[in-house]
Amino acid sequence: MPDIFTVFTAPFWDQYGRILLEGTRDTFLMTGISTVFAYILGLPMGVALILTGPHGIRPMPVFYKILSWIINIGRSLPFIILMVAIMDFTKLIVGTKIGVKGAIVPLVISAAPFIARMVETSLSEVDAGVTEAAQSMGASVFQIVWKVYIPEATPSLILGASISIITILAYTAIAGAIGAGGLGDLAIRYGYQRHVPPMLFITVIFLIVLVQAIQTVFSRLSNTIDKRLK
Repeated sequence: MPDIFTVFTAPFWDQYGRILLEGTRDTFLMTGISTVFAYILGLPMGVALILTGPHGIRPMPVFYKILSWIINIGRSLPFIILMVAIMDFTKLIVGTKIGVKGAIVPLVISAAPFIARMVETSLSEVDAGVTEAAQSMGASVFQIVWKVYIPEATPSLILGASISIITILAYTAIAGAIGAGGLGDLAIRYGYQRHVPPMLFITVIFLIVLVQAIQTVFSRLSNTIDKRLK
């Protein structure tokens, strides 16, 4: 029986079950915490882009160009290079360069610009007539954002969130290559370095299942609240 099929045997799970459970937990922690903080940074940046852009309700060309330039730089950096480059900064913030905590800072910094663009794209789909109507009724910028942009773009924002979460999930697997923990770390340490093919196989399966689950849940949620489909 090829080694890979031992994943379906009791001895494999007796030996590696606890490790896989811990790796899955670490992946959830890294993905969840990083997503929250990345949205805390990325959502306001995306809103700022749509408000100050050429067709925004508060055009500020210089501010828009500077912010857009910063976001583009953040999006252009390969994650693994960014993670290594800011290790000292990561240690300053969370006290360590490795493990789950050590991965969160670079995950947030890498994902926030991506989220900002996703938010900008979603908000740009809002009908300009709706925002103009709100302005004509004397709505403030905050009111337009909170009561017009966000509600109208919610289905698109939810789909964008699924893409963002899946991207961060993929980044956690990359982070595992340099000791961040999680399923990616297990795939490298056991599947590659220790030559345990079943471990590599099962971590890939776990990641595929997670991606499919995230996409399915968020797609259904988006369709449920999309007024255009009712």
